[in-house]
Amino acid sequence: MKIIDLLKKNTLAISFEVFPPKTETSFESVRAATEEIAALRPAFMSVTYGAGGGTSQYTLDIARNIRNLYGVPTLEHLTCVSSSREMIRKKIAELKAAGIENVMALRGDIPQGMENTDRSGWDYHHAIELVRELKAAQADFCIGGACYPEIHPESLNQKEDIRHLKEKVDAGCDFLTTQMFFDNNLLYNFLYKIREAGITVPVIPGVMPITNANQVARAIRLSGSFMPQRFKCLVDRFGSSPEAMKQAGIAYATDQIIDLFANGITNVHVYSMNKPDVAAKIQSNLSDILGK
Repeated sequence: MKIIDLLKKNTLAISFEVFPPKTETSFESVRAATEEIAALRPAFMSVTYGAGGGTSQYTLDIARNIRNLYGVPTLEHLTCVSSSREMIRKKIAELKAAGIENVMALRGDIPQGMENTDRSGWDYHHAIELVRELKAAQADFCIGGACYPEIHPESLNQKEDIRHLKEKVDAGCDFLTTQMFFDNNLLYNFLYKIREAGITVPVIPGVMPITNANQVARAIRLSGSFMPQRFKCLVDRFGSSPEAMKQAGIAYATDQIIDLFANGITNVHVYSMNKPDVAAKIQSNLSDILGK
């Protein structure tokens, strides 16, 4: 099923993101974890592409396994940074052949060691080019795009960021999923601004449960996320106790989701980090709200 059709149902739902194994030896453990999460029957599951596409060969395997065993719709990530046009077209052909309906079109992170290299010869520089490639393939993909409630780390300002986002949506994105955020007011403000800019496609908020203190620095580095004082106090108080921090982090994420639902959001995407227990606890916390 296409994600856009799920979103049109207008019922409260959560989905989960998982990532493929980094090495062949860890494939079985990752597959088992993703199957446990799929057994929760979320609205859909997204499967990431791996930094620089390094683990991309496993993404399709995980997505097909989830879909075939549990019937859970999948959203397969595809990144284009530093990839050749031939490589991307081959990957798109593989997705078509596998019957994949939903694709998350991303630029992807610049591969380590290539941050300061000359990129003039690259075939793809931005996600919009990948969106156009997917549309040109005439495969009837449901195409998702990423957005930043605060600001893309490489944008000069939010106005510029939203202008580029509008271009990406106009190129063919059917829906958007946000980068993680920890203050819902930032999302509500962002939604107001993009609607004013003429971006009308559905936006799925992305929430990451921070279950250990070490994740905080990584979250800031990856997304530049603003950490509200309430969240900082939580980390200061419970960060030294793994179990307490895990419980507090899940509670904070649950509270975020409940507030989003209460303010008219119908679908929330949870960055589960391949942790079935975290995914299960969040779903359990929302069981009566979700009707599960």
